[in-house]
Amino acid sequence: MFKKLKESIIKSANTFGNILPILIGVLLLVSFVIVVTPSNFFLNIFTNNPFIDPFLGAISGSILIGNPILSYILGGEFIKRGISKVAVISFMISWVTVGIAQLPMESLVLGKKFAIIRNAVSFLLSIIISILIYLTLGLF
Repeated sequence: MFKKLKESIIKSANTFGNILPILIGVLLLVSFVIVVTPSNFFLNIFTNNPFIDPFLGAISGSILIGNPILSYILGGEFIKRGISKVAVISFMISWVTVGIAQLPMESLVLGKKFAIIRNAVSFLLSIIISILIYLTLGLF
């Protein structure tokens, strides 16, 4: 029993050791993108078009990944600055579910095909769900 436990711990440590350099690279890349993105960047991207903004929000959120709590703060700030709610909803969903910067690490751990399909489906669903939420709440 302890032999299997020891083997499992060794395999887990080896896997973590293989992933650690990629994880550090992803964290550095995300930190860099967040720091170099100007504060008015998003105001210049969104058009207030309810059919184009969800797509733009999904692209932005996919590139600039983050955690859910931070997405609520960013979403509130975007709405205060006049960005359309459908764009903010799409941004928030893709911010949490899609991760272009994390794709190399996710491919290594879960497999390339799975990682690409999961990110593509999450991207499309972020657009569809944002439009459905927007329509459901009567915000158009």
